[in-house]
Formats: sequence, C-alpha cells, structure tokens
Amino acid sequence: MAALPIFRWRLAPDGYATRRQLRARGLRPGGQEVAAQLERPRRRRGPLVAYLYRIDLAKPVRPMTPGRWAALAKANAARRLCPQCRTDAGYVIPTSLGTCAPCAFPNPSNSPRSA
Repeated sequence: MAALPIFRWRLAPDGYATRRQLRARGLRPGGQEVAAQLERPRRRRGPLVAYLYRIDLAKPVRPMTPGRWAALAKANAARRLCPQCRTDAGYVIPTSLGTCAPCAFPNPSNSPRSA
C-alpha cells in the first residue's frame, strides 16, 4: 500500500473533502479508501488528523426509507422515556442523570439550583 499524501491544514488541493464536507454536498464516501490526510499542528500534542476522500468517486447519500424514518422515530422516543417513572419526559433524558429531572431531584430543596 502506498503512503497517503499529507497536506497541511487548509492547504489541500481541490477535489478532496472530509466526510462532513461530503455530507454537506449530499454525498458519501461510497466504499472508497482514504485518499489523503490533513494535519493540523498542535503545540503540546501530536497533530490533529482529518481524512480526505475524492469527490469524483463519492456517491449520493441514500434516501431515508419509511422503515428508517420509523426506526429513527422509535429510537428518539426511547431516549425521552424515563426508565424510573416510565413517562415521556418531553425532552431527551441526559445520560448524566439517567432519569427525568423530577425523578433525579424529587425534592425541590435538594435541587442543585437551590444551592
């Protein structure tokens, strides 16, 4: 395998894009190998690395099917369900709490905001 070309930050030639840049254009890598990499130097640690893909080999993003939309809706609903009181919290339950706010802080005097 040949070594990847390495470009300095913001100096990559046209025709290359990161995954996020491809997605913003409505594209995906489509199974192609990493074509190059960017390196952004840092003072006290190793460089930040971003992998680049060729835009001409990228494929369009697959459209969402009704089954995928349903699965996404079900997953998002599960993130809103409190495991302790089994009610819809109306928001995504933070993983730091693990339960909805009323279950995590049942007494208003024990609330972290009252301190």
